[in-house]
Amino acid sequence: MTESTRPEFLWGAATAPHQIEGDNVNSDWWVYEQRMPQFNPSGDAVDSYHRYEEDMRLLADAGLTAYRFGIEWARVEPLPGAFSIAALNHYRRMIDTALELGLTPVVTLHHFSSPRWFIEEGGWLGDTALDRFAAYVTKVSEILDGVEWVCTINEPNMFAFMMLMAGAINSDAVPEMDTPTVQPEGGFVLPLPLPEATERLIEAHHLARGILHERTRAAVGWTIANLALYPTDQAAEERFHQEQYDREDIFLEASRDDDFIGVQAYSTQGIDRNGLVAHPASPDNTLVGTPYRPDALGLAVRHAWTVTGGTPILITENGIATADDDRRIAYTAEALTGLFAAIDDGIDVRGYLHWSALDNFEWGHWEPTFGLIAVDRSTFARTPKPSLAWLGGVARRGRP
Repeated sequence: MTESTRPEFLWGAATAPHQIEGDNVNSDWWVYEQRMPQFNPSGDAVDSYHRYEEDMRLLADAGLTAYRFGIEWARVEPLPGAFSIAALNHYRRMIDTALELGLTPVVTLHHFSSPRWFIEEGGWLGDTALDRFAAYVTKVSEILDGVEWVCTINEPNMFAFMMLMAGAINSDAVPEMDTPTVQPEGGFVLPLPLPEATERLIEAHHLARGILHERTRAAVGWTIANLALYPTDQAAEERFHQEQYDREDIFLEASRDDDFIGVQAYSTQGIDRNGLVAHPASPDNTLVGTPYRPDALGLAVRHAWTVTGGTPILITENGIATADDDRRIAYTAEALTGLFAAIDDGIDVRGYLHWSALDNFEWGHWEPTFGLIAVDRSTFARTPKPSLAWLGGVARRGRP
């Protein structure tokens, strides 16, 4: 593809509905937060359900050209088969607002949270799961006119083990599991995706892709947590390849016929003969306990390109949990250098969406701050950080 025919490169930021909207009371995650003492509640979050125009305008005024946001299934279908016209109109207004501000909307249909009733009915492994998800996707397709990018499911390789929390709804038992958002002292080893969940999510993604291709003109893909895994030594090679396949490559292979693959990368993690190696404590670690590895993005892009056989790539998440905005800028600058080195080597990358637009609720925790925009949770006042203006400057130049 020549420079003149390459689609316009997207520069933007990303969010997820449950993490920013607030009062998502019909979702399974709302229930988990109330029942699991290890979680902080999301509550009002950062009230972006009402303040989305302000959030989008801050991004556009800074020079960004895209905004990834999600549609919350629990709001659109608060009861089985009962679709909310008001919620659908709300998300259509968000799409229109983005377009009016010159932001390309990148819309995610499922970002970890599901309707409470759906989980009570059996959830993603239940007999009704595919029919329910298909009905939701079909209904949402009615409001996607003008949307060029749709992500069906966010990070299925993470979501495939998060399903273990569903027991908090249908049982009195409280799962001991925590999300890996904030890693405890001594590190955290992610569980392997449940094989039956992996199979079901791939099936759901392909089903949604077919519906969207039939009913919209959007490019369709899903987003993968690219872990930039590596073997700690030669003796770990066999275990490394198996773990990499189960945790990542099976999902990348399922993307080979997609219009794009969403790459999401933050850090790296080693694998020894026993599996994942927990991140050791270090003063250089991020606020979520992961190593400072901006090179993870370039590594992830090259791996995704190879495994998918050349599916176009959209960076749908990349960022760092830090209270030091200078460090955020330094991390992002180095990550973008690695990304553009891959582009210069011929890898088809369509855009870069930073995680996150806003400091927000990080799945049970408020402490990690990923945002380009700070939010006062008492007043909801937004304060752009220097990193937002910096990234807008990069966007105007077109490369780091």
